[in-house]
Amino acid sequence: MNRAALFDVDGTLADTNHLHVTCWWEALRQAGHEVAMHDIHRAIGLPGEDLIAHLLGEDRDASEDDTLSAAHDTLYGTYFDRLPALDSAAGLLRELDGRGWRVVLVTSAGSTELTALRKAIGADEAITATASSDDVSEGKPAPDPVDHALELVDAPAHSAVFVGDTVWDMKAGTRAGVACVGLLCGGIPRADLEEAGAGSVYRDPADLLRHLDRSPFGGT
Repeated sequence: MNRAALFDVDGTLADTNHLHVTCWWEALRQAGHEVAMHDIHRAIGLPGEDLIAHLLGEDRDASEDDTLSAAHDTLYGTYFDRLPALDSAAGLLRELDGRGWRVVLVTSAGSTELTALRKAIGADEAITATASSDDVSEGKPAPDPVDHALELVDAPAHSAVFVGDTVWDMKAGTRAGVACVGLLCGGIPRADLEEAGAGSVYRDPADLLRHLDRSPFGGT
């Protein structure tokens, strides 16, 4: 039976959440929308269209969604050559791969962005597959991306652990029936992650790696 180690990327393996906040803030500002950075931060992790709807409301002028997303992507793309991986992110993935886990990235990032993120993390040899919101009809917090990730490595939900840093990650994993581990390095409080479904919470990838044997990865 295959065991699946599922990982969100932004804020979980790469220290990029606040870059996304700044880029979305600027994209929205250029279009005449004043949105607090705190609110944008809480929406990070949603697919672009869902993030815009979450921030501007369902009654917004949806015709500008593509323009807003393109502006964000252009701004964020200026960081592609220096995206920072979180401490021990590569080591954590390699350790799990070495223990026989199938490592899958579950992300809302597009292909070009994901290429830059994978380069920053530097552990391609440990990654079995990637599952994007582009591959499914609904992105996080729907379970679809997690379900798709499990299908890619032929693993049952009860033999999988999903690591993420947002409430959207925890909700998606919980709805898919997998064990959820929250990381605080994305800036979301422990209580919020636990309320959304995190069974255990660690500071960052380095903290999870240090306590791996006592984490859900040690008991599954």
